[in-house]
Amino acid sequence: MIKAIIFDVDETLVYYEGYSLKEWYEKVAIPAMKELGVVINWETFRKMAKGELPRSYVENFGIDHVMFWKAMDRANRQYREKLLREGRIHVYPDVDVIKKLKAKGIKLAAVSNASQDNTELVLRAFGLLNYFDVVLGKDYSYLDGVKPNPYLIEKAMNILRTKREETVLVGDSELDVKAGKNAGIRVVQIVREKRVEGADYYITSLNELLDLIERDF
Repeated sequence: MIKAIIFDVDETLVYYEGYSLKEWYEKVAIPAMKELGVVINWETFRKMAKGELPRSYVENFGIDHVMFWKAMDRANRQYREKLLREGRIHVYPDVDVIKKLKAKGIKLAAVSNASQDNTELVLRAFGLLNYFDVVLGKDYSYLDGVKPNPYLIEKAMNILRTKREETVLVGDSELDVKAGKNAGIRVVQIVREKRVEGADYYITSLNELLDLIERDF
């Protein structure tokens, strides 16, 4: 029986108009890095952001990795606030299913590689924050615990007190699929853009989760 669903946030529940990681790197990350006195090249930054390199890898450039990522997150906060003011962050219309899942007594968690602060900012902006029993962003005490590492997924399950067989992860990306599989739980990919290999189930609308739960997968 499914007792809990863990949701990714960015590009699963909300999306950013005109956003790309490369553009974010150029417009937001580089100015923030210059203030720290270090500029990480694009390919290295991309690999750290995508989990191909540990986030602690930045220490090879002579800077504390916690200080570095906190600076990135402060810059990201300003960026997200600007996009919200400009109406360039949007919630997907099928996100209303969260209210129905909550009404069914399903425990809900939101887990993001963004900071706790930035994750809550976006969820709060669209009136979603209070529907989640647990919201987790990156943990500064273990920055390499972001997806595809299962750390945040397992932390959410511990807080929710649910077993692996009772828990499902819903996300849009390869990082989500890998994190869920690394945590030993079933993964549903919401295909917002492209299908990712390795998920257990594929849906094109979050409303399909209701049918899956009725069938208990």
